Amino acid sequence: MSSKKITVLCVDDSALIRGLMTEIINSQPDMTVVATASDPLIARDLVKQHNPDVMTLDVEMPRMDGLEFLEKLMRLRPMPVVMVSSLTERGSEAALRALELGAIDFVTKPRLGIRDGLLAYTDLIAGKIRIAAAARMLPAKRVARPGKAPAQDDVPLLHNTRLSTEKLIIIGASTGGTEAIREMLQRLPPDSPGIMIAQHMPAGFTRSFAQRLSGLCHIVVTEAVHGERILPGHAYIAPGEFHLSLRRSGANYVAHVDQEPPLNRHRPSIDILFDSVAQHAGKNAIGVLLTGMGRDGADGLLRMRQAGAHTLVQDEASCVVFGMPREAIAVGAAIEVVPLLEMSQRVMAHLMSMGERGNRV
Repeated sequence: MSSKKITVLCVDDSALIRGLMTEIINSQPDMTVVATASDPLIARDLVKQHNPDVMTLDVEMPRMDGLEFLEKLMRLRPMPVVMVSSLTERGSEAALRALELGAIDFVTKPRLGIRDGLLAYTDLIAGKIRIAAAARMLPAKRVARPGKAPAQDDVPLLHNTRLSTEKLIIIGASTGGTEAIREMLQRLPPDSPGIMIAQHMPAGFTRSFAQRLSGLCHIVVTEAVHGERILPGHAYIAPGEFHLSLRRSGANYVAHVDQEPPLNRHRPSIDILFDSVAQHAGKNAIGVLLTGMGRDGADGLLRMRQAGAHTLVQDEASCVVFGMPREAIAVGAAIEVVPLLEMSQRVMAHLMSMGERGNRV
């Protein structure tokens, strides 16, 4: 391991936030703030001067909006960025837009004047900066906008009602996952089996995430609601700070949403979702583990495979962070290792082969 500290540039128009971020980051032994900036124009010069490893960037600032600056930065000088966003509807939409533009992750602004919660916030900020410093900067891509789902002629239909109602697609993701999930869901047809998703995301952001996806995809995407049926052509995202799991109600699959304690510091936990699917759906499920730090989902995906499910993980080259897929491969959970842009195609191919086998019986 290198002893070199992670260098950070903090960009925020609030002197209080700049001071707090500096205190948080400099309290860590492996990182340091090399400079702060009150607006993007100052930040632009400081990037050239200090060549920082990571930037933390506010969304709303004078002279140039944070999103406009991020778009220019990713085009001219790509680097790991962690957005600092207000926990508001507008802030959540901006944070999601920032992830589309290439930011690695985001955090919500700390409540000013509350010093007792500083330690917990320190761990969160420091953890995201470490992940950003180690993340893979993927090639710049055209950013999707509502209404830009692939043409229906380009997305094969299943033409098999039984497959749609009996099967499930289960997805887990963390850092880099919002864009990976979008890439995958956009390529699925409107008659897809029901989809359940656990994406590590704080409270207050998953509703905007679901709404954004629903406008980009052929399927309907919503936040999961406790007790609702899992229907074909729909995707259900675990609400931030809630676990999502699968239950049976007669012949139907239903969503179970609760606030049981975090598992391995995560709520939602991918392992909890995968374990419930292994128990209640078995071979009728397809499990997909996408980009993310740590090992949440690795053991659950193995239990899905042991229960008869088909399991896939994202390959290293297309991951922002390869941690979770790597851990799943290491424990023998993955049947297939697939590039992100081929993931939906592989899932559909497996579903269609299941249909062909069923027709031969």
